[in-house]
Amino acid sequence: MANSYKLLTTPPPEAIEFLPTQRLRGTFLIDQVFPPGGQLFWNFTDLDRMAVGGVAPASAVMLENVKQTGSEFFLARREMGIINVGGPGMVRVDVREYQLAGLDTLYVSMGSKQVSFESAARELSKFYMISCPAHAAHATTLARKSECKPIELGSSAAANQRQIFQTIHAGGIKSCQLVMGFTELAEGSVWNTMPPHTHSRRSEIYFYFDLSGNIVSHFLGPPDRTRHIFVRSDQAVLSPPWSIHCGCGTGAYKFVWAMAGENQTFDDMDKVAMKDLS
Repeated sequence: MANSYKLLTTPPPEAIEFLPTQRLRGTFLIDQVFPPGGQLFWNFTDLDRMAVGGVAPASAVMLENVKQTGSEFFLARREMGIINVGGPGMVRVDVREYQLAGLDTLYVSMGSKQVSFESAARELSKFYMISCPAHAAHATTLARKSECKPIELGSSAAANQRQIFQTIHAGGIKSCQLVMGFTELAEGSVWNTMPPHTHSRRSEIYFYFDLSGNIVSHFLGPPDRTRHIFVRSDQAVLSPPWSIHCGCGTGAYKFVWAMAGENQTFDDMDKVAMKDLS
């Protein structure tokens, strides 16, 4: 089955307060990252040309080119990060095979021509993918969660105790501009990225998963004109450079964060004071 896609465009910051709820959701929320039937589907965005993809393969699925790349093959001028949020599986990149357990990350180099995805057990793999333009080839590299040292942040008193796992970043897997990892909230903690921030030098996309029937209220928009979107498990939210991005859930959850833009400095952000939120 051929890969399919759609193109999402984001409004200017001054327009966000006037969007009706369904238009807001249709603009910033990707409500189905893993389509049924094992199809690989892409959402291309105008945020640093980041593309969001997902596949839960019942049988082998190939990465095929789509018109939006404007290239001979999908990764001719792109790089890609993959995090498996499902059962164990395998990704083939040209002549090599990579076994991905739950929450393992694979960076796929620009120039890789043949990429395929397979589940390895009855529980289907769920390969969540982010791709962005690249200007140089870095080595295809696998990072296992078991080998990644988490960063401890927050506190139980503030209901935001969490662990951050950085996988594709300046101190880990090398890339052109992609930065990627995931965050796990501790039981009893529900807030992420609060106080919030913006970063005008790069865009970000949040993908929420393992919500176990809970929902997350994700906050976005300029700091003085914020909106919210209710998010379910396996859904993603776009965050333009001018937008805050934080959330509060009805229980613990996990999310993948991915960024692309002008630099890869993780803490290059413009913090927003709580008193300036409205």
